[in-house]
Amino acid sequence: MADGYYPIVNFHYLVQFPFDPMGVTIDVSFQSVSGLDVTLETESVKEGGNNLFTHVLPVRRKAGPLVLKRGLVSPDQSVLTQWMQGVFGNDVFQPMDVVTIALLDETHQTLLAWAVDNVWPTSWKMGELNSMQGEILIETLELNYNQLILIS
Repeated sequence: MADGYYPIVNFHYLVQFPFDPMGVTIDVSFQSVSGLDVTLETESVKEGGNNLFTHVLPVRRKAGPLVLKRGLVSPDQSVLTQWMQGVFGNDVFQPMDVVTIALLDETHQTLLAWAVDNVWPTSWKMGELNSMQGEILIETLELNYNQLILIS
């Protein structure tokens, strides 16, 4: 490519939770991460006496949800699963302050990172149990968050 510019590849990343700030446990290894997005909600305002157009004004931002997929991990080996079980099984609601998603290069150095704040689960799904397939059982965690911040 011209001038040595190459697009960043997206297969090497790290999700860091407050209970695992270095992101080194198998507990937080994910097959895929999606939902790093933010949209701007708008409001239409009609100006009195001017019928040519409608003003569209920004109102507020809406982020996510963050969707994480991974192979199912035993609850006794997963702090994250215990957190999900606390919310959905025991009504113990404790949002996480910040979760960080870092895109890494081939030497495991951070190229880009995003932080999402006030994180709490909205959905916890298990993949299909099927005796005709020998696939890894995938669990999907859907997390709500308030704000997406590019930090590097």
